[in-house]
Amino acid sequence: MASWNSVPMEVAYEIVGWLAFFSWSFSFYPQVILNFRRKSVVGLNFDYLVFNLTKHSSYLIYNATLFFSPVIQRQYHEKYGFDEMIPVAANDVAFSIHAVLLTAVTLFQVVIFERGNQKVSKTCIAISAAAWIFAAVCFVLAWPKHSWLWLVSSFNTIQVVMTAIKYIPQVVMNFKRKSTIGWSIGNIILDLVGGVLNFGQLGIQSIDQGTWVNFYGNIGKTLLSLEVVFFDLVFIFQHYVFYPAKKDETGQTIISERIAPLLKPQNKSQEDDV
Repeated sequence: MASWNSVPMEVAYEIVGWLAFFSWSFSFYPQVILNFRRKSVVGLNFDYLVFNLTKHSSYLIYNATLFFSPVIQRQYHEKYGFDEMIPVAANDVAFSIHAVLLTAVTLFQVVIFERGNQKVSKTCIAISAAAWIFAAVCFVLAWPKHSWLWLVSSFNTIQVVMTAIKYIPQVVMNFKRKSTIGWSIGNIILDLVGGVLNFGQLGIQSIDQGTWVNFYGNIGKTLLSLEVVFFDLVFIFQHYVFYPAKKDETGQTIISERIAPLLKPQNKSQEDDV
């Protein structure tokens, strides 16, 4: 089995990994707190939340099985070499569990707080359903030959795809409203820090082992970090450069006319949709 060549590198790997865990974990709270203070989720895109739950659930399945299952670990070593380290750390598993729970809490806030005429789109429902149907098909195909590494890798594929598309509805929504009111920038800044640290953790392992196998051996973690950094930078530009919030003389944020249509349901049927 592979082991660390340098104790300082191993320590740095653990420190950076847990810093990424805390940064990404805390990134959920600014949005939850903002929703609670406003007693409203107006401005937070519901498609983003549904995609996020699918993404983190898939990522949890991948991380937990690869980290805890000796069978899947053996299959990983058979594919990439027995001198390679498992690219999933304890902080990856802990983050995934926390992410699923906090995303569920945010979805619950959608149910109990003011949501205006916002609802989950049919496109989002169709894509999310397709993702789980894909996972079910992969399970059926993997069962006869016990191709468990291939199966859990399919969940990794799902989370990469969900990460690539989950931010798009919020980006588009901010663009149409010309505002980021209701969307927490604290969430984005912490998310960005976590993405950079997560990528750095892979780099530390690669330097110590003298190989780049862990980057493509856990391509999901690699692409996840790159996707997160890209979209977070887009949100930062939207918030601070393109659509900075206007405040009155008392320091209160001014709700623009572009946001007003979201505040009241257009009819009863829309009010009942989540």
